[in-house]
Amino acid sequence: MIDVMKTVEFETELSGNQTLSIPPEIASVLPQKGKATVLVCVDMDSEDVAWRKAAYDQFLSDDSEEDAVYDKYR
Repeated sequence: MIDVMKTVEFETELSGNQTLSIPPEIASVLPQKGKATVLVCVDMDSEDVAWRKAAYDQFLSDDSEEDAVYDKYR
């Protein structure tokens, strides 16, 4: 059996509780019953992104000369 999935994308506001709100126009096109896979993507703090990039750059800067060949894949 082949599983086929339909993807529905929308944005919602996080309110601090454990419930995600589905906009009415999206809810109206969803099946009434069945299973759904939920993927939540959130914006990252710009300071966290900068810190991760700096850590990655520092990690790569410590490479030996033999490993310099991999620098072109950054």
